Amino acid sequence: MSDKGKRLSSAYEGIDRDGFYSLGDGVKLIKARAKAKFDETIEVSMNLNVDPRHADQMVRGVVSLPHGTGKSVRVAVFAKGDKAKEAAEAGADIVGADDLAEKVQAGTIEFDRCIATPDMMAVVGKLGRILGPRGLMPNPKLGSVTQDVATAVRNTKGGQVEFRVEKAGIIHAGVGKASFTEAAIAANVKALVDAVNRAKPSGVKGSYIKKISLSSTMGPGLKLEIGSIVQTQGSA
Repeated sequence: MSDKGKRLSSAYEGIDRDGFYSLGDGVKLIKARAKAKFDETIEVSMNLNVDPRHADQMVRGVVSLPHGTGKSVRVAVFAKGDKAKEAAEAGADIVGADDLAEKVQAGTIEFDRCIATPDMMAVVGKLGRILGPRGLMPNPKLGSVTQDVATAVRNTKGGQVEFRVEKAGIIHAGVGKASFTEAAIAANVKALVDAVNRAKPSGVKGSYIKKISLSSTMGPGLKLEIGSIVQTQGSA
């Protein structure tokens, strides 16, 4: 514990915890301090001016990061017939129908994202209590309930990130790995922030994005200048 404390304290050297950094400077500092023995994930935290307890202030969506996540994502697809074949050919890790539902019911969940064709939702809907709390329930608004399963699988495998605001009004998401170039990380951060900004609920008054922080898995965190990422924030 003391070694971890010393390492983190050392990593914070040169970082003003109360200061705000431009996107470029922030990425450079966080990347340089990601010194764990594994390829750390670069993470973004956004504090939003919303109250998720109100349905009209829920912020949720997906974004395809231009440089991917650097993470291998296991994808399951509920489909039958030709659609099942399309999903498998597109690279889905698990494809099934009632048989897959039985495995999930038994507690075997060996996937990170779930896609379904519309005709399978009668089966998948019964798994809501299991998949819902894990954030795995397919949703047509997020493109995970679709006839075009091949595209959905390729997008998910290619670096698509799903985001959802938590109770405290915060969104957390991984935007790449420490081994990525500074330019790639910065582009991914901007893509995520832009997507969240576009998902702004119409009823939000004042500044929508209150704070953006950047960190790595085992490293320090710092605050980013919102203006260096988002050009404008509407007051409506």
